[in-house]
Amino acid sequence: MLAASDLLAPSPEAVVADAPAAPAVGVRQAEKAAYENNKLHKRLCRQVGQAIGDFNMIENGDRVMVCLSGGKDSYALLDILLTLRQRAPIDFEIIAVNLDQKQPNFPADVLPAYLSKLGVKFHVENQDTYSIVKRVVEEGKTTCALCSRLRRGILYRVADELGATKIALGHHRDDILETFFLNMFFGGKLKSMPPKLQSDDGKHIVIRPLAYVKEADTSRYADIKQFPIIPCDLCGSQENLQRKQIKAMLRDWDKKHPGRVDSIFSSLSTVVPSHLLDRNLFGFQDLQVTGDAMAEGDIAFDEEPCSTPTLMPGVIGMRAVD
Repeated sequence: MLAASDLLAPSPEAVVADAPAAPAVGVRQAEKAAYENNKLHKRLCRQVGQAIGDFNMIENGDRVMVCLSGGKDSYALLDILLTLRQRAPIDFEIIAVNLDQKQPNFPADVLPAYLSKLGVKFHVENQDTYSIVKRVVEEGKTTCALCSRLRRGILYRVADELGATKIALGHHRDDILETFFLNMFFGGKLKSMPPKLQSDDGKHIVIRPLAYVKEADTSRYADIKQFPIIPCDLCGSQENLQRKQIKAMLRDWDKKHPGRVDSIFSSLSTVVPSHLLDRNLFGFQDLQVTGDAMAEGDIAFDEEPCSTPTLMPGVIGMRAVD
């Protein structure tokens, strides 16, 4: 006897007939993946172009030294800058520079092979900073601070030798936010990584074109492009635990409170000195009654929901990519 469920169930032949062909499903999935990948590339180009325009990072005739570490972020930076250079209404040169610090097991052939295949001008600087750091820093302590200072000084010298007018670093939006909280929590300062600054020696302009780009996007982009990633832990140094804590905090906020991290990042470009406590930024001592209304006044907090500004599509100096 047939059950009611048997009457409702399709025959095996019908199941086969109604099922989409495997190749068709594969094609649709491939098309969707290609669409999403292309959308990510356009977004990265738009955000990098926006940052370049907002802070006038690259000008006509510049020779941009892109510091390439072998990590996902510096690879993404180089890749996007090469794309924008093809579309930009200005003329600028790109030269990739890698500092081989003689860390154990560093694959010295990876970057030259990759850059040669791209046809990108490059220079590899060989300096054994690893031995210096291991000699100076106590065993078990993080070597990142000293390593960073040594690396910075060498890169400034190389920029001079190569005639570079701009030094481009691969720090992204998450790096900027993490540095902001590190300085606030552990240094007692409202300070972060600026998108553009004068170098320590006063001779160079350092730029961070990925300033508007999320780390999650550079990670996904690196996977898509299959960059030959070189690990950053070859020196065996312990990870900066403070930065690790901040990164976890921001990740937790982003998951539990969507929009909070975006709002914090937006606040870095919307500073009101009169409502802080820095006497060097605002003349509290000389403040007098003028009789004129003040836009900010004594409103310490606007209780109405504030919308996070979005990046504008227009770009100064670089053409936005829709």
